[in-house]
Amino acid sequence: MFPIRDNIPSRHRPYMVFAIIAVNTLFFLYELGLSRQEMVQLFHLLGVVPARFTDPLWGEWMGYPAGGGISFLTHMFLHSGWFHFLFNMWTLWIFADNVEDVMGPGRFMVFYLFSGLAALVAHMVFNLDSTIPIVGASGAIAGVMGAYFILFPHAKVFTLIPVFIIPFFVELPAVFYLALWFLMQLVSGVSSHVAQTGAGVAWWAHIGGFVAGMLMLPFFKDEKRCQDCYKG
Repeated sequence: MFPIRDNIPSRHRPYMVFAIIAVNTLFFLYELGLSRQEMVQLFHLLGVVPARFTDPLWGEWMGYPAGGGISFLTHMFLHSGWFHFLFNMWTLWIFADNVEDVMGPGRFMVFYLFSGLAALVAHMVFNLDSTIPIVGASGAIAGVMGAYFILFPHAKVFTLIPVFIIPFFVELPAVFYLALWFLMQLVSGVSSHVAQTGAGVAWWAHIGGFVAGMLMLPFFKDEKRCQDCYKG
């Protein structure tokens, strides 16, 4: 499923969403100038490698520099390729403007980063010994989607559903689209964990971010800022 647009207009200009997309774009443009080896080095330095933190002796033996806590922030702004980058930024644009509406720019930024951190924790719990760097904004964006799920259950999401090579365009209730998306992540996460197929896709980061977004929403929304934003 690929979201095309929703039907909830923004009440305020989403300055923080613009800023997040801009920072992600700058990081990605920098990545495009790197060789494959340099890209791998960047992901191991500014992405999060769980084993680096759960097994410090292994990390020292592998030559990781001391510390590395900055990667808990920077991993959210790195992407592994064009599709990864464009899909994440488009999904962010579809859902985040309305969530920023009900929080305000400052609160939304903190909410976004906390969602990304919660997603990272969920990923690491299920991949403690993983030596694969986790990069991408999808965990933080999942938190935005979790908040949207609660705030705008009556919204509609115009969606592209490819069936083989035939594109179908349908308008789905946001609550159905997001619930189905979450269920897909949950099934994929459980399946990969049972089959021990590794951490090629951070399914548990998506799950953790989504749940965190729902749980954190009451602490970040600003009732006075947008009293009519919840009507969907």
